[in-house]
This record gives sequence, C-alpha cells and structure tokens, in this order.
Amino acid sequence: MKTLVATAAERVFGFHPTSRGFGWVLFEGPFAPIDWGLVSAGDDKNASCLRRLERLLDRFAPETLVLEAFDRQTTRRARRIADLCTAVRRAADDRGIETAVYSRAEIREAFAEVEARTRREVAEAVARHLEAFRHRLPPPRRPWESEDARGALFAAAAVVLTHHRLGL
Repeated sequence: MKTLVATAAERVFGFHPTSRGFGWVLFEGPFAPIDWGLVSAGDDKNASCLRRLERLLDRFAPETLVLEAFDRQTTRRARRIADLCTAVRRAADDRGIETAVYSRAEIREAFAEVEARTRREVAEAVARHLEAFRHRLPPPRRPWESEDARGALFAAAAVVLTHHRLGL
C-alpha cells in the first residue's frame, strides 16, 4: 500500500463489531498500531460493548474513530449491530471525536493495489503490512466453522488503513 497522507501524531481508533463483542485497534499514524484488543460482551451485548468502548475512548482520546458501514439499507448487518454502531458514533460525537464510516467497496478500493478483495485477502494484506499482526492471522475458515474472533482485529485495522489511504 502506498500514498498514505496521514499526519504522524493523529490517533485513529478502528472499531469492528461482531456477534460476540468487538475488535479494536488504535493507530498513531499509518502503519503504526500502538494498541489493540478483542472485547467479549455479556448478556446485554450492546450495553456491555458500549461501556467497554467508552472506557477505551476515554483512555486513549483518539482524534478519529473509524468503522465499516452499518446502515441496514446498504449492508446485511443485524439490527443489533446497526444499533450498536449508531450508539458508538453518538459516544464519539459526545467526546468530540470525529467519526468516519467506510463501505466495503471503499475498503476493497483501498486494498485494490495489493489485489485483496475478500475479507480473508484483506486480512492477509494487513498481516503482511503490520508485523505486529502477522502471528495473529487466523487460519482460513472452513465452511462449517464460525468466524474466528481475531478476524475483528484485522477488520478494524483494515478500516483504519482505508481511512489513511482514502479519507484524510
């Protein structure tokens, strides 16, 4: 990936919700992840996720929060996930954090130069470009297996890299 236009000190927080919680990555400039994690949610998943996210936002104080498009008209996201993403944007707005939302098409466009089209190919491209993530890449998913939770880390990183490539 080339032609990145981010400033070195900008903190960008990538967020990717899953059916079990969310993955997040904090970058300080392009190709510079400084922290990341996976969050598992309890019974009230949205409330649990939102509380955990708010603590992360307060702790790290990023300038920008980025996530993948979640509107139900153009994506196949579950209503619960769409509602969570709406609440996440509101939490960022309440803290004065800029938000950016990128569609799957924009993420594919950002990774087109390395010919990554599918989620798996994008995750592999992220692993190639971010040494800290290489050993976290889950094995390819078999059709009968559910998605590995670590995939959320790569999706969060991909949307941050998309932001650095297309959005600034």
